[in-house]
Amino acid sequence: MRNRSLLILTAVVTTGALSLTACGSRDDNKKSEGGSSSKTTVIIGVDAPLTGSLTALGQGIKNSVDLAVKTANKNNEVPGVEFKTVAYDDQAVPASGQANAQKLVGDGKVLGVVGPLNSGVAQSMQGDFAKANLTQVSPANTNPALSQGNKWGEGKKERPFKTYFRTATTDVVQGKFAAQYLFNDAKKKKVYVVDDKQTYGAGLAQIFSAEFKRLGGKVVGEDHVTVKETDFSSTADKVKASGADSVYFGGQYPEGGLLSDQIKKVGAKIPTMGGDALYDPAFISASGEPNEGDIATSVGYPIEKLDTAKKFIADYSAGGYKDPYAAYGGYSYDAAWAIVQAVKTVVAANGNKVPDDARAKVTEAMSKVSFAGVTGQVAFDEYGDTTNKQLTVYTVKNGKWTDLKSSTFQD
Repeated sequence: MRNRSLLILTAVVTTGALSLTACGSRDDNKKSEGGSSSKTTVIIGVDAPLTGSLTALGQGIKNSVDLAVKTANKNNEVPGVEFKTVAYDDQAVPASGQANAQKLVGDGKVLGVVGPLNSGVAQSMQGDFAKANLTQVSPANTNPALSQGNKWGEGKKERPFKTYFRTATTDVVQGKFAAQYLFNDAKKKKVYVVDDKQTYGAGLAQIFSAEFKRLGGKVVGEDHVTVKETDFSSTADKVKASGADSVYFGGQYPEGGLLSDQIKKVGAKIPTMGGDALYDPAFISASGEPNEGDIATSVGYPIEKLDTAKKFIADYSAGGYKDPYAAYGGYSYDAAWAIVQAVKTVVAANGNKVPDDARAKVTEAMSKVSFAGVTGQVAFDEYGDTTNKQLTVYTVKNGKWTDLKSSTFQD
């Protein structure tokens, strides 16, 4: 996922750090329980939309990182190190994300950052993190340019920032996977494509369209909507007039739910499909019409069906978090754990002490991280992208998202 950047940015809302641990406990030298040895504080930062329309996803990211940090401390995963978290709210706005990046860079105890949710927000943060050698791991960004450069579509892949990693697969994979399912499995041949003009939505729609046409399908029309608008009746009329047997929407669930609703209200009883940004209960609740048959793809397999996720689910439930881990909880936990493992490697190589150039060394260690995570095997390729290319197709059935098909993408 994900991009929620606004075309016209309002003044940046001042965002305060939301500490996930007790305030004022950032001393470098902390007595370990029952002993005289000291522990060095290492902070894992979090950036996500903690308020606004994407709050549910943002809170799930924050809480899952918190759980990873608590688990690392409980297990004494890195001897001599006490992990803590500090979370910032980007409100899904790029300017807020950049301001948060600067705050995280300015705190020398921060050795890694999990986030953001949105690809457009990530674009505003990458440069600051790279200049500071500060590792960034997104659990949700899917735009390929973030890791492979702006010319990836021409086959000219070049990693822009060595500090950027992600545990979610890219839209190159997701967009093609969606097109293959809609054409081959759902047997839809005429699709109307709509996007929200944002980094995530427009990019995903473009990749989907190219693959759908390659397979022999026809894109019978294209249109664009604007984020935060609610009247998509003109687009709905165009969809009905086109004779499309399906709609593909590149965008987020607030607009996607309303678009699906309004398409059905004009009499076009056809499914709306989208990417992981649609896979949220709010997509269904945003619509006044039944969403039965609407479709979404999402990264990974259903976490509730993964044996590797059982402990995470149980621990999250026991943690008493107010909000659910949501779509990206498992990927957020794995992102934080990857940072923990990189810190572990660096500290062990330095006589069990955090080195002065820890940020640069953590970034270097990240490229070699590999472990069995909540979402499966966690590792990164030469671009910092996850090597896990598992995806799932979901459909709305009886008012709830239900998984239809899970597989590993083969290009």
